[in-house]
Amino acid sequence: MFRRFLTLAFSLLLVCASAMLPDMAVRAQAAPQGQTHAASQGDAAAPPYKGYTAPQYKETVLQSLYLTMRDGVKIAVDVVLPKGLAPGARIPAIVDQTRYWRARKGQAPNSYQRFFASYGYAVVWVDVRGTGASTGSWPTPWSREEIKDGGEVVEWIIHQSWSNGRVGAMGNSYGGNAALLMSVTNHPALKAIIPRHFEFDEYRDVPFPGGIFNDWMVRAWNEGNHQLDLNAGVRPVDADGDESLLAEAIKAHAQNIDLYSAAQQVTYRDDRPFGKSSIDDFSVHSFREEIGKSQVAINSWGGWLDAGTADAAIKSFMTLKNPQRVIVGAWNHGGSQDASPYLSSTSTGVRRQFEWLRFFDYYLKGIETGVMPSGRTLLYYTMGEEKWKETSTWPISGSRMVRWYMTQDQALSQSAPTASSGSDLYTVDFEATTGEKNRWRTQLGGPVVYPDRAAEDRRLLVYTSSPLTEDTEITGYPVVNLRVSSTASDGAFFVYLEDVDESGRVTYLTEGQLRALHRKVSPDKPPYWIETPYHSFKRTDGAPLVAGEVAELRFGLLPTSVLIRKGHRLRIAIAGHDKSTFQRIPMNGPPPVITLERNRRNASFIELPIIRRNSTKDAPVNLLTAPVGKSAATAQAAPAVMKGLR
Repeated sequence: MFRRFLTLAFSLLLVCASAMLPDMAVRAQAAPQGQTHAASQGDAAAPPYKGYTAPQYKETVLQSLYLTMRDGVKIAVDVVLPKGLAPGARIPAIVDQTRYWRARKGQAPNSYQRFFASYGYAVVWVDVRGTGASTGSWPTPWSREEIKDGGEVVEWIIHQSWSNGRVGAMGNSYGGNAALLMSVTNHPALKAIIPRHFEFDEYRDVPFPGGIFNDWMVRAWNEGNHQLDLNAGVRPVDADGDESLLAEAIKAHAQNIDLYSAAQQVTYRDDRPFGKSSIDDFSVHSFREEIGKSQVAINSWGGWLDAGTADAAIKSFMTLKNPQRVIVGAWNHGGSQDASPYLSSTSTGVRRQFEWLRFFDYYLKGIETGVMPSGRTLLYYTMGEEKWKETSTWPISGSRMVRWYMTQDQALSQSAPTASSGSDLYTVDFEATTGEKNRWRTQLGGPVVYPDRAAEDRRLLVYTSSPLTEDTEITGYPVVNLRVSSTASDGAFFVYLEDVDESGRVTYLTEGQLRALHRKVSPDKPPYWIETPYHSFKRTDGAPLVAGEVAELRFGLLPTSVLIRKGHRLRIAIAGHDKSTFQRIPMNGPPPVITLERNRRNASFIELPIIRRNSTKDAPVNLLTAPVGKSAATAQAAPAVMKGLR
């Protein structure tokens, strides 16, 4: 057991580092502290954006030190500078705050740090308080004190002799949230941030989608964090030769919160098992006014197949009034894998490192790069079509909701049922699963791979359409309406949207879920923009099912963009559990029997956001792209260390 936990902890560390690398992940080679290192030069050919200049620096200099915060907590930081910076030269800085160790002992600057240093940036990598070599404790993720620390790091940076007074922030997952929350301090030197694969609503986006506890992820994440927090393998600061300061820091980490134990006490959004805090107290959306007031420019990234990160990116785009450039691809967590199930040698990828560079060049160096011609834009990838598109609005222009009904003979039809009676029985199968490489488990590293779902669908209640008569694009949030009764007073309802080809192969597209207890659609104004029915997940709105009584469950699926080809069929598959990821509901007793109504009085249906095919055809996009190439197929099986992480 201990070996498994320790392996997980170091997987978290390695994947966290690799998630930020410019190209494919490269494991840094150990080198003595103070030694210079060759800088990453990026692609040999200059990328096609206005204002680009070739890298100026070939080596880096690393310094590791403590910054003392207002309350005496010492924050460990690594400062990576270009070697050979001219006397009097002033450069911008990029800050990355992590809770997974800023570096291992003896580790050289990684490719991400060397890449930016080669273009004349300082890179400041931070162990957040209570983690790595930093002192203090970690009472909750993104605590108020941790947010304040970010502002003090920025203040320290602008007083360094090499600083030009302009700072950016960047991070993946936990670091993505930290980058967004750094803007809460409203420090005038913070100009631009790149949050990647983050959560906007910490309750819904990962730990409790649809109010259902993501047991596997929270448990595994908590275990890995504790192993990192109590392990002496993190880099000590340069002045800590005997590592006594590191030993004291690690001792203090024993006070860090056990998040899994706390999360097990959560049913409702307003439960407060995190000290005196609820999940909302450290959720990005709760700081939306402060973030908007900062007017920091935001370049956010998310993945259609990465938990709820695409949803988070769209919600932040529509909620925050900052200048924004949002990029949503068919990625795993961290974006190192093109996870489109239709991936081919003609698929188009993004030159991520140069997108980051052109964004920071514009905001931190004042170079006109053409990255923000309109101030707000959302770029997204349509799977199946394997093309990038661009919009300034959401829902996108040309979309309309088309209703598909669940009808007799397990058919999916655009014709409403006319019979006065009609229903289907389904006994929940607690062995049903989406596998160990699904959109939720990639949060701790690894690719997203959904095999042919045909066999698994035999465990589920499915409804399948006739072959489509034309290519059909679905872009947006599907919304499902189920009329059901159950033999249990609660339950989890999972709805999968799938593509069935002519051979019968079933391809997973997206999913949505809702715990029946949270089914009430709230009449209150949501705290942020939301396109799907609003469930508050608060205690006052909780309502058990009544045996034998038909209840309405209306909820959204996670957003997607996909082209279904002519001759393929649409499928809706309904489950009562996903054993690979989620907590069983109910936790004990026999499997519930669900009755799904599909008649004139109680119709069950799904509404799909269908796009007119001529509305976005061949529209140009302001994005640096390149063909994925023949290696696309092998990318599906890349090792976990190459992938993204929380």
